[in-house]
Amino acid sequence: MSWLDLFTGYLYVLKSIAIVIAVVIFISGLDDLFIDLMYWGRRAWRALTVYSRHEQMNHKALLGVDEKPLAIMVPAWQEHGVIGKMAQLAATTLDYENYHIFIGTYPNDPQTHADVEQVRAHFPNVHSVVCARPGPTSKADCLNNVLDAIFQFEQRSGIEFAGFILHDSEDVLSRLELRLFNFLVDRKDLIQLPVYPLERPLREFTGGHYLDEFAELHAKDIVVREAMVGQVPSAGVGTCFSRRAITALLELGDGVAFDTQSLTEDYDIGFRLKQLGMREIFVRFPVHDADQPADPDQPRRHGRSAREASVICVREFFPDTLNAAVRQKSRWITGIVIQGFKTLRWTQSGVLNYFLWRDRKGALTNFASFLAMLLAMQLIAIWLYQRLVPDSYRFLSIFQGDWWLYALLAANFVLMLNRIVQRMFFVTSYYGIVQGLMSLPRLLWGNLVNFLANWRAIAQALQAKDIRRMAWAKTDHDFPMLGEGPRLRQPLGQILIAQGALTESQLQEALLRPTPGLRLGSALVHKDLISTAQLAAAVAQQAGVPWEFLGEHLIPDEIAALLPAHLALHYSVVPLREEGKTLILASESVIDPVSHAALERKLERPVRYLIAPKGEVTVELRRLYARQHGEPARELLAWAVERKRVSAEQAKELWKFYVSRQLMLGEVLQALGRIDTAVLNALLLRHEQSDDSLGLFLVNQGALTQATLDEALRLQQQLQVTMAQLLRRLDAAPIVSVA
Repeated sequence: MSWLDLFTGYLYVLKSIAIVIAVVIFISGLDDLFIDLMYWGRRAWRALTVYSRHEQMNHKALLGVDEKPLAIMVPAWQEHGVIGKMAQLAATTLDYENYHIFIGTYPNDPQTHADVEQVRAHFPNVHSVVCARPGPTSKADCLNNVLDAIFQFEQRSGIEFAGFILHDSEDVLSRLELRLFNFLVDRKDLIQLPVYPLERPLREFTGGHYLDEFAELHAKDIVVREAMVGQVPSAGVGTCFSRRAITALLELGDGVAFDTQSLTEDYDIGFRLKQLGMREIFVRFPVHDADQPADPDQPRRHGRSAREASVICVREFFPDTLNAAVRQKSRWITGIVIQGFKTLRWTQSGVLNYFLWRDRKGALTNFASFLAMLLAMQLIAIWLYQRLVPDSYRFLSIFQGDWWLYALLAANFVLMLNRIVQRMFFVTSYYGIVQGLMSLPRLLWGNLVNFLANWRAIAQALQAKDIRRMAWAKTDHDFPMLGEGPRLRQPLGQILIAQGALTESQLQEALLRPTPGLRLGSALVHKDLISTAQLAAAVAQQAGVPWEFLGEHLIPDEIAALLPAHLALHYSVVPLREEGKTLILASESVIDPVSHAALERKLERPVRYLIAPKGEVTVELRRLYARQHGEPARELLAWAVERKRVSAEQAKELWKFYVSRQLMLGEVLQALGRIDTAVLNALLLRHEQSDDSLGLFLVNQGALTQATLDEALRLQQQLQVTMAQLLRRLDAAPIVSVA
């Protein structure tokens, strides 16, 4: 048999394969065309009806809803060096304060756990959760551990979270994300935001093809899916579950919310909640004013839609190497297609089954698209041979004569052009025309990635004894360059020793014999081991800010008016002065980044702070802002000087001593261990709208018992001194200099 006979036989086989592939691609193309028609038809209808009668909701409406407590759940396996940056970015970006981040780590991942502990020193709203079993288990197992820790925190604090949010440690959050969840969580049980990958250099096709797929999927496909069937698959990030949804999942799973044997537990949850009658929504909410750019910090890009590019979304880097992308996508295919066939049966809803089919058809079309690409390359090579070689064999004649095949191929060509146009449009709308044009060559590269991911998923499924028991194959992501994250905070005692203010033996004695109701720094001042100035210098070094005396001078009323009373009392700060547009505040302790950012948002101006010596801010807070005024200490001291009971020099020392012994109730409660900083911060948010004293408010909220409050108040009175007491004791004992 000659080579010509063999090659001719090969071409006939190729034709048969081409026909099968063409039929598969035609069916898939019609499926995609249907989604296109539904999307554009719906978009036109809403433009002509809904938006012609009603203005689109402005993002400022989100700001008018009181902040509900929200919990962000972050599973972390081998995330060393990333957690701190994520917490720092959230604190400085999110226009929200009443949230807590719960990070799940593993006992055999000490580096990540150490990172979380370092972050907790800066962010009181960050909590460490160590999973019961060594990792990696599964993302779902980690989330179940995190969820259990959240409920334990609720029991300790009296806080009840309204929403539970899924995120990864590499996510870049939108400024109004939590505001949007806060607005919707009372009415919707699953809220999903769009995901838009961060851009890679144009030459990196692997990372770039994620841009193309998510731009189309989360701008068109999921929008149609939610409109037609009301079911939204969770993306695993940017997903908020209502308390009702989490409770229902726990009841359904006998106390286990997330399926630990699923590689795509987030995808499964959308179906489970739909079956339970929960309300799901995919939200594309633009933050765009017509008279200004959507994001002034971003350069203008030709073809980019300012409105579409301003949607509240999640940004993150996706894998940029072929191996990592194949590993990630094979996990998705295994979970959605292979495991999904076993766990998610066909339903009685034809529309829902249609979208199940769309989710699963990739197992077939990924192969078909790649094989079609290989087939096209061979046919093009043969066509070039026939065009360039004189008297060549007419091999392509075997494809001639079948009109229906011509029609099928022509239809596929038109459908392919539609696919290209759709893809380029949605990529351009968000990323600009350059990325839109690059989506065309990346379409071919994406076919290769999806083909290899299919093979890997099938190979893993065949090798696995139980497809439902596969370990968490974590995908490594990059994090945007945002600095080094929070720096390591040096312990206060070590700073004081380094400054020469304290000896090692004195520190150990203070730690071994703590003073009830006083934290370390205050206890050292009360024991006359350090001065208030030395303490202020040490705290300022911890915070990385300057310090200064407020002195005996009163803060002017016009300066005090720059800071509302509820903010001053909440954050325990007083205003000192203005430097240009920046308001300078004084605090006796470190202000965490979340509170700092919240102050700037609420005051709508830049804010800096410095550390004041112990007691100075407390005294001014009571004078300027307290709901109930206590002893008129300044007036008593002035009366004593006027009556010549004390000299002017004695009065200065007396005032310094008096100020150094003043305490806030919150410090006493925290030092006693009756309430932690994270809980107190959350409760102080609610206290802003209450006229009750802090102690009474905490009792009414169930955070304290009346007996605990009475104990703390008695201790506060014992640890403080009044000016009247000092004046009575003046002749009995000298006043110790504390400056």
